[in-house]
Amino acid sequence: MPLWRREGFAEDAWVVLDDEAPTPGEGAIVVSLKRWLAERAALSSRTAPVGVALEAGADAQAHLAELAERPLVALAFAKFADGRSFSYARLLRDRHRFRGELRAIGDVLIDEIPLMLRCGFDSFDVTNAPTLHALKSGRLPGSPLHYQPSSAGDEVHEGTRPWLRVSTAEPTKGSS
Repeated sequence: MPLWRREGFAEDAWVVLDDEAPTPGEGAIVVSLKRWLAERAALSSRTAPVGVALEAGADAQAHLAELAERPLVALAFAKFADGRSFSYARLLRDRHRFRGELRAIGDVLIDEIPLMLRCGFDSFDVTNAPTLHALKSGRLPGSPLHYQPSSAGDEVHEGTRPWLRVSTAEPTKGSS
C-alpha cells in the first residue's frame, strides 16, 4: 500500500507479517498484538526493529504502556465511526510519551488525516482510492485554527486566548 507522510509519499521499510508467517532474520517487521503477546521474548531478541499493529478493541488499551517502547505502533481504522484509534494515539503520545512512528492503517479517509496528524500520527498506509487521489493531487483539508492542543507539537498559542491555537504546518492546496 502507498505510505504517505506530511512530506509526501515515501517508501515503506516495514514488512507486515501475518500471524502464521515465519519471522525473517533481518528487516523491520510489524506483527499483530496477538502475535506480539505470544512471541514477545523471541521478537524482543531480534536485532532488527519490531513494530506492533493494534486493532481497536477491549484489550487494546491495557497494552498501550508496553507498546510505547516499540519503534512503530500501527493503529487500525476499521470503519469511519470508530474513533478508538484516535484516543489510543493521544494516550500513546501524551500519557505514555511514545516517541516512535505512529502509523494509521485500514480505511484512512482524507477528511480524517488532518485530525490524525494532530493526534500524533506520522505515517498513513492509504488504501482508500479517493484519499489516494486527493493526496497525489496535494489536497489536504483542514483548518489553521484549533481549540484543543495537538499531540504533534505543530502549533502555537494565538494571542491572549490560550485555548486558541494556530497550526505551524504549511497549508496545502485545497486547505480551508
